Amino acid sequence: CTLDSEVALRVGGDFFFDPQPGDSPVNLVLIAGGVGINPLFSILLHIADLHGYQEGKGNRHKLGTVKLYYSAKSTSELLFKKNILGLMKAFPGKITCCFHVTQQRSQICKELQPHVTGK
Repeated sequence: CTLDSEVALRVGGDFFFDPQPGDSPVNLVLIAGGVGINPLFSILLHIADLHGYQEGKGNRHKLGTVKLYYSAKSTSELLFKKNILGLMKAFPGKITCCFHVTQQRSQICKELQPHVTGK
């Protein structure tokens, strides 16, 4: 988003992301805390599937980028972190993530360091 961009927010409840072929591409910002990652991780996997299908078979989905912001007390509480790192590697520039930790006491592993901010 840029300054003065219009954004739509949705907090809690039933939500999904189901782009249809021919829809205009949208850029998504997903924000999760703790176990709230579960439904957003499902959306992330769906987007990865669409990206993979698009690259392999040339489907008609026009996909934008996805930026995931995910916060937890420590890196040990970041669910699916290895899967998320794998998706970022598989789809560079299309899927990105910034992890945030609020009470990290131990050193952050090298694999996560470039993607983690904290106190």
